[in-house]
Amino acid sequence: MLEASGEKSALDKKQLDDKWQKIRKILKIRLGEEVFESWFNTCDAERYVDNVLTLSVPVKFLRRWIQSHYLDDLLESARKEFEHIERVDVGLREPSAHNRSCSGLVKTERQEIGQNLSSAQSPSDAALSVRAASEINRSGSLARINTQAAGFEGSPLDPRCTFDAFVVGAANRMAHAAASQVSETLFAESRAFSLLYIHSAVGLGKTHLLHSVAWEVSRRMPQAQVLYLTAERFRFRFVEALQSRNSLEFKDRFRSIDMLIIDDLEFLHGQHTETEFDHIINALLDGGKQIVVASSRAPNQVDKLSDRLRSRLQRGLVTEVKPPDYELRLKILERRIYEKRLADPSFDVPHNVLEMLAERLTENGREMEAAAIRLHAQWQYMRTPITCAVAEAVIKDLCLSSEPRPIRIEDIIKTVSRHFGVSKPDILSQRRHRSVVWPRQIGMYLAKQLTARSLPEIGRRFGNRDHTTVLHAIRKIESALNSNQRLQDEIDDLKKMLKA
Repeated sequence: MLEASGEKSALDKKQLDDKWQKIRKILKIRLGEEVFESWFNTCDAERYVDNVLTLSVPVKFLRRWIQSHYLDDLLESARKEFEHIERVDVGLREPSAHNRSCSGLVKTERQEIGQNLSSAQSPSDAALSVRAASEINRSGSLARINTQAAGFEGSPLDPRCTFDAFVVGAANRMAHAAASQVSETLFAESRAFSLLYIHSAVGLGKTHLLHSVAWEVSRRMPQAQVLYLTAERFRFRFVEALQSRNSLEFKDRFRSIDMLIIDDLEFLHGQHTETEFDHIINALLDGGKQIVVASSRAPNQVDKLSDRLRSRLQRGLVTEVKPPDYELRLKILERRIYEKRLADPSFDVPHNVLEMLAERLTENGREMEAAAIRLHAQWQYMRTPITCAVAEAVIKDLCLSSEPRPIRIEDIIKTVSRHFGVSKPDILSQRRHRSVVWPRQIGMYLAKQLTARSLPEIGRRFGNRDHTTVLHAIRKIESALNSNQRLQDEIDDLKKMLKA
């Protein structure tokens, strides 16, 4: 090997580039192609001096992510080419770097990095998500863990939902980059945005990103007060506070939170609940805190929100996770099979089978995860080689061309009840208040659209009503749909929930 100690170990640019290309190949094999492409595609080698290899990346969040996740992998891979290497530094590449001498290319900030890592990575917090993922591989399941802040117990966090496990592609790259930045800049003096709003259809990864943010902030900054709540749990906590006459204390306790993460915003119903949420959002933003929100729709399409709250949400960074294209679907399938192989190295799925699955499973990531689970079960219990024919039989009911799962009237009542924040007994009661009648009529309309039940049967299931009442409800909703785009969007969302 071409190496000696001290300044004389400096290599010319061609020697350095040749060695870096070999290290890149080793790193790609070590980490997997998807991880390598996400984090190292734009990484360049700048110099090797005094047994230190200095690399550069174009943006700060890439630098910090590599420093906190992959320095050990970089060092081990680099030892294949640099026998006496002592460390790897990663710096920020300046815009005009290629026109400058090597000595002025990189800002390493080594001392700052060391301080950040030593303070953020305690044995109990820094490796929490890694240990959790390992435990899943060994046991197949793991209890979810709740965030806790300001005396609140948050909604459960899935330890499998980390940034490392998130597969990045064109459909979600913007949302992933924004979520990564939020998790790194919580206590930064200046942030690009204090409110991040992610929206997408069901099963495209927005909840995964929210969980990843919570895990990453907890890993990097154990002292941070992070609270993850679904909108439904927020509403439940607020109703509890109202009943115990502690609504003022409820609002004040949020002031000590550093980051509030809210999922399923579309389920935040009720005038008092929404008003309280609006006040809390304003107080946190005015206090310089970070808020992350996820919903199935963009802020201007969530018609239950007040104009003031909708305007607040729109002033943040709003980004959409779109349905995955073929390339991303293939990457997701490769990742899910790889995760199964960690626990069972004998399990293998040929590439042509993965390509077939990527063509057929076009809706969301949950389909692909289900396919991986089923294929592994097929191999584990039957020891049947995984061919295209076997895979097609296993995923038949997941494909769009297959017969959809039958929807029951009970499912419709439950979904409508949850969506509008009205209890099931109210929907089935004789109450005539608009807040109850409107969800009831939408439920009857959906029952006629999505089931084969007759009008008398629908009326019976909706509180023993006459079939003429059901017919009136259906005609009223059909008439409203002709001129109300928001109602059309709401009906479409309810149908997606029922078919998910």
